[in-house]
Amino acid sequence: MSKDTSSFNHSTEMKKDIYGVIGICGIVGNIAARVLMDRGFHVLGTDMKSEKECKFKDTLQTYIQNKEIEVYFSEHPDSFFSQSQYVVPPPSLSKDSKVFQKIEKNGSNVLDVDTLLNEIKPDKPVLCVTGTNGKTTTTTLLKHICRTAGLITTEHGFRNLQGNIDYIPPLQARLKGDVAVLETGTFGIPGDLKRMVERCQPSCGIVTNITPDHLHDDHDFLSYASIKGSFIEYFKRGKLIVNADDPTLWGLVEAYKSSSNDQNIVSEDNDCEYISFGVDYGSTNPNKKKCICGREIRINETISGVGYYNCECGLKRPEPDYVATDVKGNSFTLKTPEGDVQFEMKLKGLHNVYNATGSIVAAIEFFKIDLDTIKKAVKNFEGVSGRMEYMYTYDGKEVIVDYGHNPAGVGTVLREMKKIYKKLAVVITISSESGESGDLEILKKAVEIGDFIVPASFYSRQAAEKHISSAKIIPTAESKEEFKSGTLGATADQVLEGLKKGLECDVDAVICLGEAAFKYKRNIQSLPNYLKEENN
Repeated sequence: MSKDTSSFNHSTEMKKDIYGVIGICGIVGNIAARVLMDRGFHVLGTDMKSEKECKFKDTLQTYIQNKEIEVYFSEHPDSFFSQSQYVVPPPSLSKDSKVFQKIEKNGSNVLDVDTLLNEIKPDKPVLCVTGTNGKTTTTTLLKHICRTAGLITTEHGFRNLQGNIDYIPPLQARLKGDVAVLETGTFGIPGDLKRMVERCQPSCGIVTNITPDHLHDDHDFLSYASIKGSFIEYFKRGKLIVNADDPTLWGLVEAYKSSSNDQNIVSEDNDCEYISFGVDYGSTNPNKKKCICGREIRINETISGVGYYNCECGLKRPEPDYVATDVKGNSFTLKTPEGDVQFEMKLKGLHNVYNATGSIVAAIEFFKIDLDTIKKAVKNFEGVSGRMEYMYTYDGKEVIVDYGHNPAGVGTVLREMKKIYKKLAVVITISSESGESGDLEILKKAVEIGDFIVPASFYSRQAAEKHISSAKIIPTAESKEEFKSGTLGATADQVLEGLKKGLECDVDAVICLGEAAFKYKRNIQSLPNYLKEENN
């Protein structure tokens, strides 16, 4: 850059400059523009998409009405470049592109997104949530607690977009608000989560668990765990809230503590406050999991991959700082350093007790929210759309949708469902991101736990035909059609065909699992009317 940006965040003179954002209809450009405007900078936007095609335009509407931004749709006009002292290009824009040549021709200064993040620091408390399972519910509940306490949470504002990867969380941390609670994910690539958390600049973090659910090969598990370990390593200062019932996760914490001590790291550079939580419920499912030392250890699970453990290397489940006990239905007692507190919630399932506990600990320890407010927020939290979401009761059978699409998530949800319903039909709409091994593992868990299994997706049907023979399995005709898009494993017709088969079973509830079930919730919602017309 030809212009000095060292005082970018504070210079009154620089606020007189115009900042041009290319790709205003894209996710990164959209949030970057809002970050600049929230800090008082004057912004121009441009995009080759038409105004009608700009699906995130609603997030800019207030700024447009207030004349804080002028947007050029369907073009990158010369006037955009001539007016902009600084131009923010999309991270994907090649320096060899014609657009980049226009920037250089006009003598504008290139302000890439990483420089913007370095120069504009978060001006609020920032907390990041990571883990293999439970991130979304933990993040959403904690934000709900903050809002109940009167705090404004930063929101990227994109409908039907989770937004836990790439530049979204770091930019979201810099939007208007009192606090930032950010879900932070990983593609499983070494260094990606480390870069993410460094860009977000949090002073508190939550790690829910570490399981091999997103992996194609179990042998890669410890490598994947080390990626999550980079999140732990970041918090040399601040607070780190961790699920101590997870041996892999707690092993990483202990290993990092030991490494810090061995290297004689000075205390002011390694002043992390570790806060642990867990659930006392009793063992429900003996299983095995890899310890961070590499040994396969026995774990008496409460939920998948989490529970009571003791490894030969000396790692064992500690007594957590916060423990949920006396779990009965939708209530539990939380043992805290200050005494016991009773909580009630609308959420069902032991996995949600874990999610709630992590959120409560963060609300107490980091955001310093009073217990009465926390209890009220937890009690009235409706949950996250698509997470064990009740649809309706048809012919005496409750219909539930759950977004779960990996083996541990499916196993956890089904075990929790079986605690609620005596007889359960499971409709699988999943195409596992772990490939054939994941599809098979999901089907195995469904057969092990459910009473009737309907493989509604092509790949779950394929797993049934190739590998598993069980009287529990009820095939559908529609699932012979191959369909795959990410973890979306079924078409709307396949989902409904599977649900109809499930409703024919003698059960108390039918649960439709997977991204397809979530995507086609409206179709599921309208099925009773269709069946009524069909029967008439």
